[in-house]
Amino acid sequence: MITDSFDIIDERFAALVLGNVHLERLHTGCRWSEGPAYFAGGRYLLWSDIPSDRVLRWDETDGSVSVFQSPSFYANGHTLDREGRLLACEHGGRCISRYEHDGSRRVLTAGGEGWRLNSPNDVIVKSDGSVWFTDPSYGIDSDYEGHAAPHETDGCHVWRLDPESGRLTAVATDFQQPNGLAFSPDEQLLYVADTGASHSRNGHRHIRRFSVSPDGETLSGGEVFAECGVGLHDGFRLDTHGNLWVSAADGVHCYADDGVLIGKINVPEVVSNVCFGGIKRNRLFICATTSLYSVYVKTAGALRPARGVQAR
Repeated sequence: MITDSFDIIDERFAALVLGNVHLERLHTGCRWSEGPAYFAGGRYLLWSDIPSDRVLRWDETDGSVSVFQSPSFYANGHTLDREGRLLACEHGGRCISRYEHDGSRRVLTAGGEGWRLNSPNDVIVKSDGSVWFTDPSYGIDSDYEGHAAPHETDGCHVWRLDPESGRLTAVATDFQQPNGLAFSPDEQLLYVADTGASHSRNGHRHIRRFSVSPDGETLSGGEVFAECGVGLHDGFRLDTHGNLWVSAADGVHCYADDGVLIGKINVPEVVSNVCFGGIKRNRLFICATTSLYSVYVKTAGALRPARGVQAR
């Protein structure tokens, strides 16, 4: 029996959820939970509590929660690179940083000569090692989630960082507030959320879809893939079938790859971001305002293709 944790809008969603499964709250007491990243080797999850300037660690083996890092440079989004190193979007540092295997912190990029990024928000790593991230203004808008400061760029963009040369390229420059982003399982498509409605009554509250060039360096297209009907679409991840699991004000919305909203996970707090984890990647972890939640689903999170392999 499908529990009240799920709303089935389209029968395709019924094939993605399990019977007798409920949403679980794993921890609470945060100010704004964000940026989850799951470490399979250690069976633990890291996530940000941005206003508290800390990163927390939840241990899957015993359910314990500890402070992983404080202060955290007001870290927001996180991801793992191909070598299992942690990448962080720092509001405070206005940079993308990486934590090496020895625990040392390295700034990968903070902008260009004579200018700094706004406040990197979410980050992903492509199979070729390139780092893609969004750079809205949330971390410089006030002192609550960073440090209030003026813009030093000409807008809020989506960026690509070349791993070999260190070259930073703006790959999409027509966003109001670019936010969550993720590749399709074959990396032919890039999805990016725009949460411009946070700054303007008529601002954007949608996800756009881009085609990735064969060389993996540029984008084309950018049509609206889905509009958010409840709050804003912030962070999201894709499963192996290409479905998008997206944050919203009333929970997690699930979109099929044709842009149809097929179902929801009901969460009692505004959701900011999600990631797949667990030993079978079939556990969806959900950051929602003050808390960390999880729920098991009948699908698995998409993995990066092997380096140099791209289905076309």
